[in-house]
Amino acid sequence: MILPVDPKLYAAFLGVMAVMAVTPGPANLFAVATGASRGKSAALLGVLGMNVATLVWFAAAALGLGAMITAFPEAFAVIAVLGGLYVAWLGVRTIRAALAPRPGVPPSGHDEQMSARISRRRSALIDGFMVQIANPKAVLFFTAVLPPFLDAARPVVAQLSLFAAATIGMDVIAMSAYGLGGAALSARMTRPAFRKGFDLMVGALLLAASALILLRGQGVI
Repeated sequence: MILPVDPKLYAAFLGVMAVMAVTPGPANLFAVATGASRGKSAALLGVLGMNVATLVWFAAAALGLGAMITAFPEAFAVIAVLGGLYVAWLGVRTIRAALAPRPGVPPSGHDEQMSARISRRRSALIDGFMVQIANPKAVLFFTAVLPPFLDAARPVVAQLSLFAAATIGMDVIAMSAYGLGGAALSARMTRPAFRKGFDLMVGALLLAASALILLRGQGVI
């Protein structure tokens, strides 16, 4: 019986993927920032959005996108720039919100508060997807890290399915830990002065994630 993947290669891949999953990067910084500014539910939705984007990358890899990225790197550099600018906009928006006056909300504003929370949770899913779909770390993964672990003599789809399961499983654990850690910190920031400083820190984290995306997309780091 021929296994879908070489066990030794798969074991080596698991080791590499574990290191990549826990290393701070745009995705994990986004998870921290989302948990800190929006809470646990939004953090987990952001993680879901990022891993949906990872599934899209794996599907694209199955269709031969890796070769296209190598042939047309400029097109994917543009995607990275657009993604980095989007994350930078999120950071600037968070900082502006932190610096804006925060008038008290009367009891009659309960419905508006609930609506705002639902909107933030929905946008966390989209934001997470956008962060990961434009993440140069994902491009690097599918063009440089993954190919050496693929065996041309074995079914490509079966191999990619197992690699996807390992990648997404480890990313979900790592991203969720970062996001819930940020949410735990956020839960303690009940005083307005602390909250303002915390939101400024969240904005700075998002700007840092944006810088990582832009610099990696341009091959600087």
